[in-house]
Amino acid sequence: MSEPSGLDLRPIPASGAWAVGVSGGADSVALLLLMSRRPDLSLHVVHLDHQTRGRASTEDAKFVTELSEAMGLPSTIAKRDQLENQLSDLPANPSARYRALRMELFTRVVERENLQGVALAHHADDQAETILLRLLRGEGPAGPGGLGGMSPISKMRGITLIRPLLHVGRQTLREYLRESGQVWREDRSNQSDQYQRNRIRRWLCDRPDLRDSILELGRTCGQYAKWIRANAPDLADAFSCRSLSRLPAMLARQSARRWLIARGSPAEELNPPVLERLRQMAADAATPGRQQFPGGLKVRRSSGRISGEIPPS
Repeated sequence: MSEPSGLDLRPIPASGAWAVGVSGGADSVALLLLMSRRPDLSLHVVHLDHQTRGRASTEDAKFVTELSEAMGLPSTIAKRDQLENQLSDLPANPSARYRALRMELFTRVVERENLQGVALAHHADDQAETILLRLLRGEGPAGPGGLGGMSPISKMRGITLIRPLLHVGRQTLREYLRESGQVWREDRSNQSDQYQRNRIRRWLCDRPDLRDSILELGRTCGQYAKWIRANAPDLADAFSCRSLSRLPAMLARQSARRWLIARGSPAEELNPPVLERLRQMAADAATPGRQQFPGGLKVRRSSGRISGEIPPS
């Protein structure tokens, strides 16, 4: 069967072995179907039963198990409480907690099966919703560049994450499944007004022109972020305060981010206030000369220079 226009997996994933995150919903089932038709890809299905919707969650896990078996694909199906019992220091916020658990499961499967990374089913509508949510919160996690939305290729905890469907709309994926005769599971919680993303999703649904404008904003901001990454200078192990303070704020924050990551600070904890704190440490001698940054990194300012003491591993 020919695939609808726009349903190529450009320009990724590369040939090889990949995990595919499959919830059982239309988006992830469509991704799995598309990737399974690539003879150069070897796939391993991964599903986490969040155990939040009673029997419906159990049925989702059963559906993914049976779909994997029908397609002749290996799978790893895990339950939330199984992982929680093995981990400590999980976020208290439920959404953040579930993201952390999914990432833990992905990491284990990729390392155990020697895979190249994980394919996720985020699509164009997800991208527009993400950008709008960040806009409503005030620019995004890293200034205007944060409005670039999700990246087609990224890394988290050393694991490569790919999103091959960011150029494809939600409705196109559902049409593809219907044409393929492939069923999927619907999560009723996606209709709940309790979640801001659901409210935004419905609001954007009847405004395709606005969705396209938001995506164009995201592309522009993504190019801006790319320029910042290319032009922000690398800082020496011990650098002069002026080498950071004289930079424009956005370049300074990117240089600070890069320097902190190289010294063990977790990238996900380097939000704008943290980066601004290092910038102010370089620009204002009245700020504390010894400060601690994410990952236990101790930063010191002395005689107009800043250095960091990398915590023992």
